[in-house]
Amino acid sequence: MVKHKRLWAGLAGAATAAIGVTVWAFHSPSADPSESKAATAPRQTKDTDTGALLQSGLQSQAQQDLAGAAKSYRRVLEIDPRNKDAWYRLGLIAQQNGRTAEARADFDKALKTDPSFVSALYSEANMVTASEPDQAIELLKRAVATAPKSAVMQLQLGTLLAKQHRDAEAKKAFRQAVAADHRMLAQVPEAFRDSVRGAATSGEQ
Repeated sequence: MVKHKRLWAGLAGAATAAIGVTVWAFHSPSADPSESKAATAPRQTKDTDTGALLQSGLQSQAQQDLAGAAKSYRRVLEIDPRNKDAWYRLGLIAQQNGRTAEARADFDKALKTDPSFVSALYSEANMVTASEPDQAIELLKRAVATAPKSAVMQLQLGTLLAKQHRDAEAKKAFRQAVAADHRMLAQVPEAFRDSVRGAATSGEQ
């Protein structure tokens, strides 16, 4: 799936993940015979406006103008309060500025719109890995359920599970990581390496 490949190429490089975005296209429902063309015009304008504002925010973010980027994302939310991309980008900015509670709240708002939004799940999991490992595991499980071929996330999930001595679950995550990318084998803890080595050649799902 092209979308996920682009997304996880970004996750492998944290800087890219911080500035990549998908501009979501909103599709109007099938036109009812009673609806005029004028009735659909405001929705089309709204979609165009939010897309342009998201792109403006990304450009500002890429130039390290975080205040300008945040302003653009907040304007998106004035138009569309449930825009998950805007909430997610605000979360990244808050996290970069050390406002972790605010970042987590923003990620949660993105996830209220889309509970399987992988970027928000992964980012929040990283935030709470040290302080709330159980919560991080649950977030990563939700993320890999949507993107099971993400070697990075599977490896991270396996590592957290291994630290909690949940060996059977950890082994499964490590095998999936190695099946997705055989280079991950070198990063699997030595205690699990022999048991997952076959996944590198079998392409196990």
